[in-house]
Amino acid sequence: MTTASAAVEAVFRIESARIIAVVTRIVRDVGIAEELAQDALVAALEQWPEQGVPDRPAAWLMATAKHRAVDLVRRKETYARKLAEVGRRLEDVPPPEPPEVDDIDDDLLRLIFTACHPVLSTEARIALTLRLLGGLTTEEVARACLATEPTVAQRIVRAKRALAKADVPFEVPYGAERAARLASVLEVIYLIFNEGYSATAGDDWLRPGLCEDALRLGRVLAGLMPKEPEVHGLVALLEIQASRTAARTGPDGEPVLLADQNRTRWDRLLIGRGYAALARANDLGEPLGPYALQAAVAACHARAVRYEDTDWPTIAALYGRLAAVAPSPVVELNRAVAVSKAEGPAAGLALVDTLLGEPALRDYHLLPSVRGDLLARLGRPAEARAEFERAAALTRNGRERALLLERAAGLGGSARQ
Repeated sequence: MTTASAAVEAVFRIESARIIAVVTRIVRDVGIAEELAQDALVAALEQWPEQGVPDRPAAWLMATAKHRAVDLVRRKETYARKLAEVGRRLEDVPPPEPPEVDDIDDDLLRLIFTACHPVLSTEARIALTLRLLGGLTTEEVARACLATEPTVAQRIVRAKRALAKADVPFEVPYGAERAARLASVLEVIYLIFNEGYSATAGDDWLRPGLCEDALRLGRVLAGLMPKEPEVHGLVALLEIQASRTAARTGPDGEPVLLADQNRTRWDRLLIGRGYAALARANDLGEPLGPYALQAAVAACHARAVRYEDTDWPTIAALYGRLAAVAPSPVVELNRAVAVSKAEGPAAGLALVDTLLGEPALRDYHLLPSVRGDLLARLGRPAEARAEFERAAALTRNGRERALLLERAAGLGGSARQ
């Protein structure tokens, strides 16, 4: 690869989301906008090796994509109407100068809300977000989603068609619709991070690239929406959780549980960033939402120098507040763990046993895993072993399965392999 080609790919990776966002405002179709951005990339790959890398490569790519967008609009039979919609500013496309930051920020925000529109399935939102905003190739998105490349390619194509068919406006909604749409955006970023933090399947416990993508998206969103406390709450949660990455696996990639982690390996810079984001959420004066409350839990863990110093009563209380604002069986399971640490394993087991009939947790491996831990602490090894073996059978992650079987074997008897 030549120096010029490497420069093209590097700049495009960084700027592609902004280019697509700006072009989408012109053509009003995110699929066409991505194609025009790719056209600009191809033009750069053809011209830069011969003519040299321009002084402002990002502005060159932006201007080229905008030129092509304008040409496309002008070729439409409805040119006059389209020209009126996009404004007379399109008649003379400016030379390659750095675009206005405020305009780009507005367009990026619109693109985020478009890619995460609830008209799409969760899987489609994640794939489209990684593609358009994460700057990932289809192959990289496929690896991130643990799916085949053709499957992901079709998922992205269908997502673009669905947005066009539903005539989803390229805008930031307001009022109640904005709150609902923001929840979808935050959910997508949260799910991307979680898949990187604890992979649901495969042979790797961590997938740091996904955590980094989610963190980058969260930070961008916080910069674009500084008055939204839950945005800062989500960023705080991701920063603090990401701080533990180096301590969460052993030399061979095996999982290391929270109680056994070397806390000197936690990234204090990320923890500090998380504290600052949580403070911003608090300073906005609204009651803490689900992400901010989870960030507050993570902050409690981060403040404990040793596992034994963890403020479990506060964590249990925070989970109680979380259950009030965002009730779910998973939140109750986490609350049970905190209660078991604050009040003893019997109290935690009593709460866990109330969840055994929950349909949502029927195939959730962490339910028997937690129950096994509590039974072991209560001196009931045979029952605990059976729960760990059941959890191992439910998980699709090879590393986690090995850990659960190891815990089962440690209680005597023979764990299934």
